Amino acid sequence: MTLLQAHRDSIAGELKLQARQVEAVAALLGEAATVPFIARYRKERTGSLDEVAVMAIRDRLTQLEELEKRRETILESLKERNLLEPALERSVRAAATLTELEDVYLPHRPKRRTRAAVARERGLEPLADRLMLGGALDVAAAARAFVKAEAGVDDVEAALAGARDILAERVSEDARARAGARSFFSRQGMLQCVKARGADEEKAAKYRDYFEWSEEASRAPSHRILAMLRGEREKCLSLAVRPPVEGPLGLLLRMFVKGSGPGAEQVRLAVEDGYDRLLAPSLETETRQALLERAEREAIRVFAGNLRELLLASPLGRKRVLALDPGFRTGCKLVCLDAQGTLLHHETIFPHSGPGQAAQATERLRELCSRFQIEAVAVGNGTAGRETETFARAAGLPESVPVVMVNESGASIYSASEVAREEFPDLDLTVRGAVSIGRRLMDPLAELVKLEPESLGVGQYQHDVNAKALKESLVDVVTSCVNAVGVEVNTASRQLLAYVSGVGPGLAAALVKFRSEKGAFRSRKDLLKVPRLGPKAFEQAAGFLRIHGADNPLDASAVHPESYGVVEAMARSEGCGVFDLIRDEARRGRIVPDRYVSDTVGLPTLRDILAELSRPGRDPRREYEVFRFDDTVHALEDLRPGMKLPGIVTNVTAFGAFVDVGVHQDGLIHVSQLADRFVKDPAEIVKVAQRVQVTVVEVDAARKRIALSMKANPVVRQKS
Repeated sequence: MTLLQAHRDSIAGELKLQARQVEAVAALLGEAATVPFIARYRKERTGSLDEVAVMAIRDRLTQLEELEKRRETILESLKERNLLEPALERSVRAAATLTELEDVYLPHRPKRRTRAAVARERGLEPLADRLMLGGALDVAAAARAFVKAEAGVDDVEAALAGARDILAERVSEDARARAGARSFFSRQGMLQCVKARGADEEKAAKYRDYFEWSEEASRAPSHRILAMLRGEREKCLSLAVRPPVEGPLGLLLRMFVKGSGPGAEQVRLAVEDGYDRLLAPSLETETRQALLERAEREAIRVFAGNLRELLLASPLGRKRVLALDPGFRTGCKLVCLDAQGTLLHHETIFPHSGPGQAAQATERLRELCSRFQIEAVAVGNGTAGRETETFARAAGLPESVPVVMVNESGASIYSASEVAREEFPDLDLTVRGAVSIGRRLMDPLAELVKLEPESLGVGQYQHDVNAKALKESLVDVVTSCVNAVGVEVNTASRQLLAYVSGVGPGLAAALVKFRSEKGAFRSRKDLLKVPRLGPKAFEQAAGFLRIHGADNPLDASAVHPESYGVVEAMARSEGCGVFDLIRDEARRGRIVPDRYVSDTVGLPTLRDILAELSRPGRDPRREYEVFRFDDTVHALEDLRPGMKLPGIVTNVTAFGAFVDVGVHQDGLIHVSQLADRFVKDPAEIVKVAQRVQVTVVEVDAARKRIALSMKANPVVRQKS
């Protein structure tokens, strides 16, 4: 029986899907199909599962593969040590989760020399067995038989102590006992946090909210868990996670203590010791790990959601752009880009170095906008950003040329990157940064894929989470966004092409090299001429690669080449060509999809085809709208409680959202201030790059903190 056959029904049940859907996705993944390709072009096989469902199946299969690897490792270990009895093997094979599997294996794991192991070496296990049986027992007499000075058992108390050590270990390793006690830890565990002894006062100050903190672990939000764990790592906080002792200890006493009398008393002492010394610390470690993993999943989910919104932010589109990387003393780096983002010109102007220099900068800005027929001006939002924006707006440019502030987070990282050096080997870092700012305005997705997502500033405790899991999640997001938008193969960068389904870095480099040597691709069929791009890669990639201006209009659409014949048949039925079918809504309206259903093409694909024909190669991103900060606000000192300002959401976390209102310091809208109702998840209300209207609630200039609200009538805190 294969892994899939063994777990198909359980995965389907967990994800509320049909078993055949799980089987279909597993088979496609086994054929090296990508998630975007499966979700977009194999709907008939999967029952129209979306990317989220496909990824959930993929991830669950990966988890189960890891479970099976661990199971086989355990079985091999038991076999090598001659411990694999039939009953134990059945228990190992029946374990449905990694936790269950480890509980079954725990009593048989190779151990360091424990107190119980020493007691067994001294021959005290029969005494432990006798105590465990309960009933009427003369404890002293039973123990006296095991007193042997040569074995290290000097008296009755030493014999009983050794027997209790054996029983304590048995209790802590019993699978039923661990499962029962674990339930108390997960349901009733309390996070208890205090200031660590000897903590550095200055370093610990940022954690003062947690110096005397207690809350139910199961309800603790991810950001607080990660904050407390970080504080503990930095030796500023001391953290414990335990349920009230009565619950788990009471369960264990009921399980193991039989009757009353001296023998039962020895077992009771062993159970209490086993819980306090062995089981509780073990389950606390487990619980802390579970809390960390839950917090990591939530933090990664938040980061992934923010990244998706950032990547899918509205593009200005193919416009000629003049971009300014602001600066005071060193001047503003200015670049002019054509509609494809190609650098045409660069220089430095000094609008903030006195009236004479400002006048020259104004004249130069006008001249360049005229010479290069500039259609928009992009200004980075870093130091001197608002001042440079004001300068550009006052320069007397045509009304048709908007001046737009652009979030330059990560631009300096790009400027110094290998990617930037490869593209502009002879240019200064600041010039590269200005180019990146201009291109971000034109197409955020195409430019931001050149950066590691972690550098974009939209995470929550990103340095505290599992780096591998974070990376995998963010790659999934970037891949999803790139394929949802589609990529123009003749102009896309190598970095953008690498995220296309079935391409990857190697083929992306081959595509760029081929087009630079042979010229632009004229059709999707030409892709097969690229070295190492075979039929399988073509199948995966072709639908996501666009070729505008191709002889076949479908090459610029999301219609997959494998479906071109269907579209041509639709056109023939209307007595026209494919071009006419795309242009004429009436003709498309007469198409009856059911007539074109075949063994390989079903209604879901046919509906997608007709939708695509109505807007071939459509960009799913929102239309661009020019945004403008309040002209009266440029610095923190300009803010007053009660002000209502426009802003742009720069980051969304579990506790609220950060908003840029144009003062070089983002303000925070706490989750309680996002709406006039209870909000559980800030992402329900706001998204990264969303334009919002906020009220200034409080300004703390000393700590550079701005409290904002989106409530209709927030309580404003005036400074006393």
